[in-house]
Amino acid sequence: MSKKNNLVAVALVTSLFFLWGISLNLNSILVPHLKKACQLTDLQSAFVDSAYYIAYFIIAIPAGLFMHKYGYKSGIVLGLLLFALGAFLFYPAANMRVYGFFLFALFIIASGCGMLETAANPYINNLGDPEHATWRINFAQSFNGLAAFLAPMIGGTFILSGKNLTAAQEHAMTAGQLNSYLQGESNAVKIPYIVIALVVLSVAILFWRTKLPDIKEHSEEGDTQTDWGSIFSERNLVLGVGGIFFYVGAQAAVTSFFIRYSKFVGAIQEKEAASMLALAMLGFMIGRFAGSVAMRFVRPVVLLVTYSIINCGLLVLAYTLDGRFSVYAIMAVPFFMSIMFPTIFSLSIRGLGEKTKKGSSLLIMGIVGGAVIPLLLGRVSDMSNIRIAYLMPIICFAYIFYFALTNIRVKSVPQQAISH
Repeated sequence: MSKKNNLVAVALVTSLFFLWGISLNLNSILVPHLKKACQLTDLQSAFVDSAYYIAYFIIAIPAGLFMHKYGYKSGIVLGLLLFALGAFLFYPAANMRVYGFFLFALFIIASGCGMLETAANPYINNLGDPEHATWRINFAQSFNGLAAFLAPMIGGTFILSGKNLTAAQEHAMTAGQLNSYLQGESNAVKIPYIVIALVVLSVAILFWRTKLPDIKEHSEEGDTQTDWGSIFSERNLVLGVGGIFFYVGAQAAVTSFFIRYSKFVGAIQEKEAASMLALAMLGFMIGRFAGSVAMRFVRPVVLLVTYSIINCGLLVLAYTLDGRFSVYAIMAVPFFMSIMFPTIFSLSIRGLGEKTKKGSSLLIMGIVGGAVIPLLLGRVSDMSNIRIAYLMPIICFAYIFYFALTNIRVKSVPQQAISH
């Protein structure tokens, strides 16, 4: 393959990081929006995250098997088609205003995104000179961070209406007026998701029409002899799966309920809250770059210990402060979450040898924490209030602190091609 064609391949694969980043980070807009449009409790609205992350949990192994048989390109095209299909399904879901239909559409989108993540990270690692693999991965991941910043802004502008009825206003409406208002809110997702579907479908066609290298990977020596039972004897790996579970759960909970929290605690309207969330995710992106620089001078595990303590402190501070200052404390949390996923992942597979592939699969399945923790936070919020519920992620960061302490003697960890 020529150098020019190779650059085209890198550009196409890099676009995938941006696309699934947009999809994932729009959940923080969908949680408050569908809560309003479908008249949900906080617990019910949290199923947005559950539908998404359960799909990742289910698709991980089938996606790997599919690409092992048919190749990365076929896996990417199938993932994009599933992504586009799920986005198109938002149109009939909005027409019917059935929450279960929205969740089904999200499940299909996430299944496609799960396939893309399974393929894109190792594929871009092998596209081109091995000496520049780390640069290619970091370059691609920067677009994932850009998506995390842009998605709340896009959603806040094109999906959120800024109209929230008080109980008195709702009670004063006739049944027809209320239904018209709710249907209008539901319809707001149609055009954004149709646009997303068309863009994703276009990228799928580009991948299908573009000649890409068919990368063959050889199994690690002895990998086929490693049974699944022995992998659970690796204590550090098992603890690491817990770390991934609690990290992704905390990330999903903190960001998905941010707009709801801002309104309840700071009396901040949803459009302004969406902009504030975008700034918080900009902090997440900056944190990734700052963390990479800091790791040249500070051991990664020390940063993990420090950041987990700081996040616990920020959540306690948010509980004790009032109004906007409480919201500002929550906004700082994503910056200190930024290095957690890759660092936990790297520490967990350290020294696994021939068990590394199976260990990595278990860690990816730990992402299901994003389906569980937001449900618990939503339930606590319904039973008390959202301010109290935001103390729950402290448990998550406390576990990450414990995991980091068990690895405190580790001096360095390898860079991994992961982007959550």
